[in-house]
Amino acid sequence: MNKLVAIAGGSLAIYIVLALMMGVIPGWQLSQTPPGPGVKPLTPLQAEGREVYVANGCSYCHTQQVRPLPQDQVFGRPSAPGDFAYQTPELLGSERTGPDLTDVGVRRGSDVWQYIHLYNPRAVEPASIMPSFPFLFEIVDRAPPGVAPAPIPKAYAPAHGVVIPTRRAQALVAYLLSLKQPPQPAQQTAAGAPSATPTPAAAGTARTPVAGAPLARGKQLFETNCAACHQSNGRGLPGAFPALAGNAVANAADATEHIHIVLFGLQGKTIDGVKYASPMPAWGAQFDDRQIADLINYERSAWGNHGAPVTAAEVAKVRAAGNGK
Repeated sequence: MNKLVAIAGGSLAIYIVLALMMGVIPGWQLSQTPPGPGVKPLTPLQAEGREVYVANGCSYCHTQQVRPLPQDQVFGRPSAPGDFAYQTPELLGSERTGPDLTDVGVRRGSDVWQYIHLYNPRAVEPASIMPSFPFLFEIVDRAPPGVAPAPIPKAYAPAHGVVIPTRRAQALVAYLLSLKQPPQPAQQTAAGAPSATPTPAAAGTARTPVAGAPLARGKQLFETNCAACHQSNGRGLPGAFPALAGNAVANAADATEHIHIVLFGLQGKTIDGVKYASPMPAWGAQFDDRQIADLINYERSAWGNHGAPVTAAEVAKVRAAGNGK
């Protein structure tokens, strides 16, 4: 009997020690961590959306933790404890059937894209294996006043009526768009400020066709950050996101407008008779002048486009002029 009590007591003691070391103490320490610079608590709508996110199992396939590894750089900077000050319990996740969502509010910062993606992911990501969530939407004959229907591509839209987001969809999208990594002080200097005067290798030779490594870098930036909306083939989604293939701005001899749009974003522009309400993110705070030049040069040379190439020095000049539009 005494042996059984000793075994049971020893096992219980080991369990308590492990629970304290692996759960209670780390949780307490994390709760004492102050929020990082720019980290804000969720609004009521965003908090409601977080509950929708959990209820629909999004965390089973998506992480919210960026590891300090090269393969995670596409998802943002490495996560820091202060990033999770207002996100308890943390939805770090352990599976990446889908991409990490830590910075998805920047990478996919359009509510229009998010609604289309939730209604049917294949409409914007043809190879996606994510399930559709049509139950988060309603199909009505006409959208109520003040409610913008989701511009579902024709191939995926219902035969009759329009698709409008329910309250749950609006909350979920609000939460997804809140997932942004505030730049840390060292990063703000590197990415948010104008780059130093580029070396000849970084700037390239003005009006010399761009090829090789710069074009490959630009393609990677485009595929990671822009293709979801404008599509890998540059054709966009009619009524939702404009095409870049054959786009007048991407083919103009003067690239100033193109540079300005990529640096500072755009919303509400009418292109070929269609007004695009969905905002395009401003990438100037995320990328330096050389990266912006690489991205633009890819867009100006892909899909049959023939716009004049740009240099990092030209990007720096537009950045320094500021967002005057």
